[in-house]
Amino acid sequence: MNLVDAIQYCHKKYRLAGHVVFWGVILVVSIFSTRYYDGSKFTLRQAFIGNGVYMIPQMVGAYWLTYMIVPLFFVRKRYVTATIAFVLGSYLVCVMARFLVVRVTEPLTGVPPKAFETNWEIISNLGKLTYVYYYQIFCLAFLYLFVHILLEQLVIQQRALTLERDKMATELKLLKSQLNPHFLFNTLNNIYALSLAGSSATSSSIAKLSEILDYILYRCNAPLVPLAGEIGLLNDYLSLEGLRYSHRLEVRFEQRLEQDASVPPLLLLSLAENAFKHGASQDLGSPRIDIALAVAGDRLRYCVSNTVAHGAASAAPTPGAPAARNGRIGLSNIQKQLEILFPNRHTFTTGFQGDRFEALVLLDLKKAPHAYPLPAR
Repeated sequence: MNLVDAIQYCHKKYRLAGHVVFWGVILVVSIFSTRYYDGSKFTLRQAFIGNGVYMIPQMVGAYWLTYMIVPLFFVRKRYVTATIAFVLGSYLVCVMARFLVVRVTEPLTGVPPKAFETNWEIISNLGKLTYVYYYQIFCLAFLYLFVHILLEQLVIQQRALTLERDKMATELKLLKSQLNPHFLFNTLNNIYALSLAGSSATSSSIAKLSEILDYILYRCNAPLVPLAGEIGLLNDYLSLEGLRYSHRLEVRFEQRLEQDASVPPLLLLSLAENAFKHGASQDLGSPRIDIALAVAGDRLRYCVSNTVAHGAASAAPTPGAPAARNGRIGLSNIQKQLEILFPNRHTFTTGFQGDRFEALVLLDLKKAPHAYPLPAR
């Protein structure tokens, strides 16, 4: 728990104790200030009584300003009422302070007043009420207001961060819920085609699909997952697709890994699955898919390219256009996932290079993917 979290926790759980500590500190500072300015006549008893009693109007002024005037002015937008209330209330608080000094503090401390003041003189001496009491009382009141606003701002910031974490978790969960059925639909179609042909590879395909679903359902529920698990999932998928295409399809998967990494779940699979769906399945000739994965120096590079059917590249939309506009749900989901998990630290491009379609992902792994962890789900 960092300092900000500790302050917020104490402010929320020990609110009353926080008020006591604040005014206790003010009282101690006031006592030492009295000793400094009136050291020859200073006694602890007089300083404690004088500052303790004087703190009553200071507290009234601080709470009245913070919890009544400021909300009335800034929240309820009643500017005229708030202004009149502030002027009138400030006057009454200053009168209270002067009454307490003359009628309570001086008799209790045994200090004779320099000149006896009638009640009328107390309430009508606007110069003394303003220059002696107003500035002393409301300087402290505004200090309390500043501390209050600072703490409230920390609470608001924490709530905003919590809402942002929840939003990110919800969006990632939604993206995965869109992606998994998309992949499952395509894979079941593959198995269905094998079963219609009476292929002996049907049972092997079902076993591979079982392994893939086990990973998707139970082992990739975090926002980021180990790269090794994603590689294993991709190898299972390539094996499954290999059963369908047999020797008609050429797949190359190159790996250069210098260190471990954490990546968004199903990142490798999604791009490979897109290459099969829009490349191999539509190319009636000899389709080829090249997959290259490299991790070095806090950088991850993942590139998937596939041949396309004759004429597909010329009829394709402009490279770099949003994947959803192209009808490719998987690519659109990848873009959204990367924006959430690697803001300003990723590059994702797609486009045609001659007779091949290429999707490239670059990730900066140097910094933590998010400024704060997502909540567990």
